[in-house]
Amino acid sequence: MKSTIENTREATYEIDSVFLKRWSPRSFLEKDIPDAVLFSVFEAARWAPSANNFQPWRFIIARTQEDRELFHSFILPGNLAWCKKAPAFALLISKKTSDNGENRYHSFDAGTAWGYLALEATKKGLVTHAMGGFDREIAREALQIPEDFELQCVIAIGYQGEKEVLPENLQEREKPNTRRPLSETISEGKFNQTLL
Repeated sequence: MKSTIENTREATYEIDSVFLKRWSPRSFLEKDIPDAVLFSVFEAARWAPSANNFQPWRFIIARTQEDRELFHSFILPGNLAWCKKAPAFALLISKKTSDNGENRYHSFDAGTAWGYLALEATKKGLVTHAMGGFDREIAREALQIPEDFELQCVIAIGYQGEKEVLPENLQEREKPNTRRPLSETISEGKFNQTLL
């Protein structure tokens, strides 16, 4: 029986519900994702805004058992404890250079592509969890990534599983978290000038 996770997130101002539904679970079902559904999340990422339209982001995906095990070789143990059941992984990388030299916005653009991917995944009934906890040098070598790409994050993609299958210390964390008030995020005119 699937456990129910209560989502108590509330927006101060009206927004699309997808923003409140998206969170980063750790429990995944061992259930394959149909190609049309999986590739739709990358299609959404493809349309993210990009400085000078350089589109520096790339995704290296792992769907087969062999490819997932290769990803397991560089995911740190703390993350591997919960993400092993995910049916798909993506390593998000970004090209640090363009035809004009250094691309100072590659990380910013890659982050935007990740956001688009995460929101489309939520709309398609999938869950995603981005991880910074992986060995970048092992990943670079294992996946043969050129030096002019920065490794950003590993993303676990799949269907949400029951929290009870997680290690006990993670079960209590398996719920949507909150955000600080908008009044602590926006300043008007100058830094730290109260707006709301």
